[in-house]
Amino acid sequence: MMNADVFCFRSSRRLAMRIGGGVDGLCAQHEKTAAQTGRAPQKRSVVKVSSSPAMKSKRSASIFRSRASALRGTMSEGGARRWATVAFAALLTFMLSALLSAEARAAKMTAIVVESPSGRVIFQNNPDLRNYPASLTKMMTLYLAFEAIDDGKFSMRDELSVSQHAENQAPSKLGVAAGETLRMEHAILGLVTKSANDAAVVLSEAIGGSERQFAEMMTRKARELGMSQTVFRNASGLPNDEQFSTVRDMSRLAQALIRDWPQYYHYFSRQSFTYAGRIHANHNHLMRRYPGMDGLKTGYIRASGFNLAASAMRHGHRLIGVVFGGASRFERDDYMAKILDDGFKSIGATRDDDDDSVERPAPQVSDVGHEDDDDDDNEANHAAKAQQRAVAKSTPPVLQAAADSNANLAAAQPQSGWGVLIGAFSNRNTGRDALSQAARRLPKPLKAATPRLVEVKTERGMMFRAQLSGLRTEQDARSACATVRIKGQKCVPLAPGRS
Repeated sequence: MMNADVFCFRSSRRLAMRIGGGVDGLCAQHEKTAAQTGRAPQKRSVVKVSSSPAMKSKRSASIFRSRASALRGTMSEGGARRWATVAFAALLTFMLSALLSAEARAAKMTAIVVESPSGRVIFQNNPDLRNYPASLTKMMTLYLAFEAIDDGKFSMRDELSVSQHAENQAPSKLGVAAGETLRMEHAILGLVTKSANDAAVVLSEAIGGSERQFAEMMTRKARELGMSQTVFRNASGLPNDEQFSTVRDMSRLAQALIRDWPQYYHYFSRQSFTYAGRIHANHNHLMRRYPGMDGLKTGYIRASGFNLAASAMRHGHRLIGVVFGGASRFERDDYMAKILDDGFKSIGATRDDDDDSVERPAPQVSDVGHEDDDDDDNEANHAAKAQQRAVAKSTPPVLQAAADSNANLAAAQPQSGWGVLIGAFSNRNTGRDALSQAARRLPKPLKAATPRLVEVKTERGMMFRAQLSGLRTEQDARSACATVRIKGQKCVPLAPGRS
């Protein structure tokens, strides 16, 4: 067990990043306690570095327990009162730190919008605050793959060897096995659509010899592109404490991909990719509903939150947006849509029915895939499955969505049996998209639920209520909502006769 002297003395950069320099109060208290007990504390040295709230709060609970255990060892048998004072102060510090971290995370995400190709910044919000890039890392993996192809070292039809290391990667993955081969183009499409970690390793080993050597190539290329606040440690974006970036740096990478490899940029627009008989849908769902959006990449690990780099064209103007740290995919996507809309408005490329540079088909309710979104880290899947196994014994009251409080429901057909309300939307396509995502997440016993959009008139105009109906029992409705809420969607059970 680490004693308090050792804890206060240790000042490695990794530890400082994890705890955000928040040990000053604890170490000061430890020095006071050591003086009272006649022990001379070792000289402490704590490094403070700027990091995101998500990085600061990581493992805070376990660190607090370690601190408490360490301090307990410094107490004499008769020091119960002093220990109580120390424990209370440490607990108060921990609680305040956690509260401020949660509030900071909820208050804002880091983001930037730049004009391409000029690089002029249109909007920024803490653009140089470091965070984990998650699967946006794969943008650099793809950049180096395109470079290798352009240099003639590989072709799109080359078969790349799959190692045991590649097979062992955590989801999201294509499921390639050691000893098999993966075509270069398939690996690229696997990264763009499925965000496949095994395919990222296959590319890295083919181009760099090993994933570690490839990561060094990635960091060197980042410096060449002006990404001064980025370090890569793997090709996929899976969790690594030493891998970090900023939204400003990632916007520079997005610009470089579009500028340097225009002949390959169309891969980022692929809506789906079929491999080994299985269809893998693109994780960037915003591309289906945001006019003019034509790429780039989503990302998620628990430590970073939901990340997105996106590019869109209107009236011949291209904007690139990058967002780090969304609390959910929906929060991230909505924020990205807002800052891009504001950006286009600021340069005079306003949105109307005729200016969509790239037309996107409206998402259909029947477009139900089988893949999880932004699944770069299987922690989210484990949590979802655990919650499904225990489907809540708690039974919150059936509520009516506040957004529908003024709705005139006379025109809507009452449903038979139980159902769930996903939300009310002013746009039909947005409602369909939300409904499709909710239907996708239902466990197998509830797949028979019928998705439907109900048109209702309100004082603000026509609204579209996204519902899943035809569930047999109240417990089925609550189980459906518990599953849907895991991914950040809102959900309210609907009793029979409600519409």
